[in-house]
Amino acid sequence: VQRTFEVTPSTVDPAPGTYAVTSRSNRVTGSDGIPVEHVVRFASVDGVVIGFSAAVDGSMPEPDPDERTGGIRETRADGDAMWRFATIGQRVVVIR
Repeated sequence: VQRTFEVTPSTVDPAPGTYAVTSRSNRVTGSDGIPVEHVVRFASVDGVVIGFSAAVDGSMPEPDPDERTGGIRETRADGDAMWRFATIGQRVVVIR
């Protein structure tokens, strides 16, 4: 283990386990309309792509329970650490 941190999950969660990073984006707009950075995608659940990201404004709002989204929010500091570590194919572990 190199680092652990708490996150704000979205409405669609991956099962606990080990996954490989499948894609990354430096900056995009999240499905909630908030600009996010350091997006690290690693799973898909029922057609919803799951990935870590940090809001550029530092916010970590609760997800809209009526939307099916897979964005797992982390702090900007944790997002920076994840971005440096989680290159394509790198393993990430989801726990609860």
